Amino acid sequence: MGARAMFFKLLILAAVTLLLGVVLARIGWLVDERQQRQQEAVSNVEQSQAGAQTLLGPLLLRRCSEEWDTVGGEGRERQPGTEKRDFLLAAVPSSLQVGGALNQEARYRGLFKVNGYAGQLQFDAQWTSLEALRPRTQHAGSRLQCGEPQLLLASSDPRGLRTAELRRGEQRLEVRPGTLHPQYPRGLHAALPEQALDAPLQLRLTLELAGTQRFALVPAAAATRLNLRSDWPHPSFGGRFLPSAREVGEAGFSAQWRVSELASTAAADVLDQKTIAGVGGSGPNEVDTLELALIDPVNPYVMSDRAIKYGLMFILLTFVCVGLVELLSGRRVHPLQYLFVGLALSVFFLLLLSLSEQLSFGLSYLLAGAAAVLLLGHYGAAMLGGWRRGAAFGAGIALLYAALYLLLSLEQAALLIGALLLFAVLAAVMTLTRRIDWYALGATGSAPSP
Repeated sequence: MGARAMFFKLLILAAVTLLLGVVLARIGWLVDERQQRQQEAVSNVEQSQAGAQTLLGPLLLRRCSEEWDTVGGEGRERQPGTEKRDFLLAAVPSSLQVGGALNQEARYRGLFKVNGYAGQLQFDAQWTSLEALRPRTQHAGSRLQCGEPQLLLASSDPRGLRTAELRRGEQRLEVRPGTLHPQYPRGLHAALPEQALDAPLQLRLTLELAGTQRFALVPAAAATRLNLRSDWPHPSFGGRFLPSAREVGEAGFSAQWRVSELASTAAADVLDQKTIAGVGGSGPNEVDTLELALIDPVNPYVMSDRAIKYGLMFILLTFVCVGLVELLSGRRVHPLQYLFVGLALSVFFLLLLSLSEQLSFGLSYLLAGAAAVLLLGHYGAAMLGGWRRGAAFGAGIALLYAALYLLLSLEQAALLIGALLLFAVLAAVMTLTRRIDWYALGATGSAPSP
């Protein structure tokens, strides 16, 4: 092969690589499309059942009005009148303890799984003083009127409030829909008849709750303690505070949060009616939350997308290996054969995507990789002129797939492993070709002896 022929072959191989890059990009678009359909499935479940839940409360509210006499006009036109203002008094608990279990309750839309949860939570709230619910006048000689205190619990999606039971001691109180709060309107409320303001108050609210993917609680109390259990083995803890203690295993997890008003401004922010995403407005969340998400640690679409990002690099490494065998053995490989090898490597990612929607990602990777290795090993025997070379070629492809799986599994060390892999391949190529006279090769067209 002369220098001119070698140049044209390299040019053709560059075009083949560009074409394979387009194929990989199209498979990547397919992954994006499937991810979008996954999100549509999540939205569909949230619309038909209940979405991510954020709870606020219990809180105490009391509606009051102040009316006072006024005199308007001047001179003979002065006339008596009245003015009125309506205002809302609120009190957060001195201590709030929330405990219970939220176990997985998955939903499916076709092939797509949506992580949901359901369970029972118990809220034990205590107010050592109700002085905050006692109104104060702003005008001399005014008249005050106040309704009876009410309890509220706000929710980002009240469709997930399946049942609720409220008790004041042994007395069971009637729970009604809606909070009657201007900023946090969705949830439930209950009147507290004959509640004395000069005595402490203890309430117990038992709630059967359902939601999708995420649960959050606003620590709107002087001291908040949250104890959660679940049979979901892959929790992701978020919000402004991580659990103070947690245990995670294959059978599920348990976690405990402890937050005081010294560390969080949530209680003061709620009294100031600041925004809580999903509960009190659609803007950014301005109030601290304790959050938990039920995640899939191995998302097939995320893993497939990450694998495709390494696809072109692996195709180039394979082409380098084939070219090296071609150079050292004198066996000529047609550019069309390079194209077939590259297409086989590309179809692996399509197989991985389609199988991972039906099977676990690890098994899908094994099956897709085995299919590609067997095909390329069989084809390599004919392409490279011998079963030994074909077996060695297939073994090299298997090593590449093993390295790719290692890159996908060890996300934090992926850069280091990838850099070491590229360095090792480059070192091997440089070592094997260190004695080749490239000028003589291009001039004579003969293959050097290894």
